[in-house]
Amino acid sequence: MVSTTPIEPMDSPPPGPAGAVTGALAARSAATGRAGDKVFLALSRGSGIFLLVLMASIAVFLTYRAAMALTENEGNFLTTFDWNPAGNPPVFGIAVLLFGTVVSSVIAMAIAVPVAVGIALFISHYAPRKLAGPIAYVVDLLAAVPSIIYGIWGALFLVPYLEGLNLWLDHFFSWTYIFEKTQVGVARSLFTVGILLAIMILPIVTSVSREVFLQVPKAHEEAALALGATRWEVIRMSVLPFGRSGVISASMLGLGRALGETMAVATVLSPSFLISGHLLNPGGGTFAQNIAAKFDEANELGRDALIASGLVLFVLTLLVNGGARMIIARRKEYSGANA
Repeated sequence: MVSTTPIEPMDSPPPGPAGAVTGALAARSAATGRAGDKVFLALSRGSGIFLLVLMASIAVFLTYRAAMALTENEGNFLTTFDWNPAGNPPVFGIAVLLFGTVVSSVIAMAIAVPVAVGIALFISHYAPRKLAGPIAYVVDLLAAVPSIIYGIWGALFLVPYLEGLNLWLDHFFSWTYIFEKTQVGVARSLFTVGILLAIMILPIVTSVSREVFLQVPKAHEEAALALGATRWEVIRMSVLPFGRSGVISASMLGLGRALGETMAVATVLSPSFLISGHLLNPGGGTFAQNIAAKFDEANELGRDALIASGLVLFVLTLLVNGGARMIIARRKEYSGANA
């Protein structure tokens, strides 16, 4: 005879008290999971919206105060070489500040990024494990040093000793015009500031690059070694292409700190509102250094003028980071197309 007893579905709980308990626990788990997902989604979405609102509020505040200052300015804000908001008439511009900020940051990036990538490669692929750990710890510790400490060290140690380097550069490379020293004075120049900023951003770029290089799939490296590649060829063909986007991101993090660095630059630099292509000459200025030096003594219009310069720095930082994101996204698309 064929049994007519109905077969219980596989997913249904067994009959009796045990089945009731199992069903209740399953229902409670499902409800809890859905509630947790909803809470997490709400918190994540709220955090993202809050960040956008915060950025927009900062932009609106800076734009409003900058507009108040620019209506009183008698000079061209982008090309004027003077900063005198308290004058009659008030005249101020950011030409010198933009030049000093960009030049010192470019010098810092040109020095720091190659050195940081080399240190990251040494820690991740060359150094023995017992040595790589302490070196990585020291590098991470350098990132936590306050900027004022770097500034004091730069003023008391770097500035006196760099004067000899400046004279050497002037003697052998004055024909480049950039390394020609035409003014007598200590090494409180944009070149010195660039070297100090390079030292400050070195730990950031190194730490991020090191973590990226450690994420390279071991199978790629082992395959290259199996084909007879040397260690440098493995790094050149497998590690560097894989970590290129990460190195760009790390460099942009370092550049962001270099653009906005305040106390270290204010401690080392001898401020002046003159633009000179001779980077060894004392003088110059940056946005952050000028704001820190003049904010307390400025009147209402002077503070609005400083906020206007802060708006330019804000836009400059956004453009730099936006450009970096575009480069990274384009490289990902290119890598995906070639995969």
